[in-house]
Amino acid sequence: MTFRCWTLAALALAAQSFAIGGTPAQAQSYPSRPVTIIVPLAAGTGMDTLARLYGDQLSQALGKPVVIENKPGASLMLGTGAIAAAPPDGHTLGISTATPMAVNQVLYKKMNYDPTKDFAPVYFYVKSPFVLVVNPALPIKSVPELIKYAKEAATPMSYSTPGAGTSQHLSMEFMAQRFGLKITHVPYRNSPQSITDIAAGHVDLGFAEAGASLPLIREGKLRALAASSSVRLPTLPDVPPFGEASGATDFEAVSWHILLAPAATSSEIVERLHREMRRIMSAPEMTKRALDIGLLPLESPPIEGIRAYIKSEQEKWGSLVKKLGLDGSQ
Repeated sequence: MTFRCWTLAALALAAQSFAIGGTPAQAQSYPSRPVTIIVPLAAGTGMDTLARLYGDQLSQALGKPVVIENKPGASLMLGTGAIAAAPPDGHTLGISTATPMAVNQVLYKKMNYDPTKDFAPVYFYVKSPFVLVVNPALPIKSVPELIKYAKEAATPMSYSTPGAGTSQHLSMEFMAQRFGLKITHVPYRNSPQSITDIAAGHVDLGFAEAGASLPLIREGKLRALAASSSVRLPTLPDVPPFGEASGATDFEAVSWHILLAPAATSSEIVERLHREMRRIMSAPEMTKRALDIGLLPLESPPIEGIRAYIKSEQEKWGSLVKKLGLDGSQ
């Protein structure tokens, strides 16, 4: 009787341990089907392009197909919320960035996920700068000329973004407040449309994602005035950083791409994915591909270091949202 009770207790304890944080058996058999990576931006963006590149190599490493699923919309919260709501078995991952993970929790009154509690960081692989662009038909060839033109314009200039609260939106509002400009915000549902409408002359200017705007800049359909990073971009060496061009030396607005899993995903799966991504993203060819589309590759910190970075970004962007008087405005 005693032996039987002890055996039942041991089995119950083992079952309980397997239920917490995923099971070793689950990790060993992972993946058992295709893996989906949710991209909260539209196809053709730098985030999407790079995800498809490393997705192919991750598929080879895992022995299962890796499918890219674009879910743009709601200031990147549609896709990010889908990552949080997915089963925590490692078969649904996703990429997120500063807007849905560090800005929106202060900007929006209500969100359907918690940026701090609902995700397990997997890998932090690039920073994503923006490029201040104008329609080339405008008589503006530098940041000082833009500031002068905007101040003297009879009607406010218009600027596009992929949505309220995005890094591009905050960057433009920072510029407007810093230099006393009257400019009108025209939010779009995705980055490509917000950029092509500047080239088409429907909107005057905007901070555009580097990866999506580079082809139009090279074709002369957009004029690049400044980069949002503190350094020049290798793909646009003649374009100065905004801080240098404007004299606002404290200005830097760089987003980032972090691969995430749902919060309860087992640590064994997360750590395996971290190792595979480190191997893939550290390859010289992948570094070159990232640079070629206007992204700044980096070596990811450990998983806890990624958590610390996200927290620091939440403090930084949250402070800016409050400084601009935009907290709770959406």
